[in-house]
Amino acid sequence: MAEELGESGFFVRAELTASGAAQSLMDTVLERTGRLDVLVNNAAIDHINSLLDTPEEEVRETFEINTFAAIFCLQAAGRVMRGAGGGAIINVTSRLASIGVPTMGIYSASKGAMLALTRAAAVELAPHNIRVNAVAPGMTRTQMFEDWLAGHEDPMAAERAVSEAIPLGRVAMPEDVAEAVGYFASATNTYVTGVSLPVDGGYLAK
Repeated sequence: MAEELGESGFFVRAELTASGAAQSLMDTVLERTGRLDVLVNNAAIDHINSLLDTPEEEVRETFEINTFAAIFCLQAAGRVMRGAGGGAIINVTSRLASIGVPTMGIYSASKGAMLALTRAAAVELAPHNIRVNAVAPGMTRTQMFEDWLAGHEDPMAAERAVSEAIPLGRVAMPEDVAEAVGYFASATNTYVTGVSLPVDGGYLAK
């Protein structure tokens, strides 16, 4: 992506579970650009396991990456935006933040925490003109999805079953989610905050 953007883009590698990593990331952005307008919290891992049999280390790892790292990035970005007249923060959650699915309990909880944080942060940061919203994708054709399919005996049948459960009849493309993120990030969107937008082909509407 940085290569495609040329001089206007750059990549910063960060281990977001490390102490101080979020602040270091924001410091680097400020050094390179002098400002921070938008934060998209999109780093995450999947987790599938029986709720009662999930080891403690798996629970902690899922929350470290999906929840705590995102909270620290929100804090660090929010401090920058507070002193610069505002900005937009978009948390990428999941349809699983709002529904229950067997074997997805830990992942759902990690994303549900981000949904609750989105609403609380939207209210608390509104006086600083910082808008905080969430995008909640359904099944999306990412590498995570492809890896999940590969774990099935019949990947094509698994994808067909998933698609049939979605009113629009297909799995989302990354571009579908990016469009929703782009809306919340847009400078023309000045009055929407505290919202969670499902990008799931109508799944949650059923």
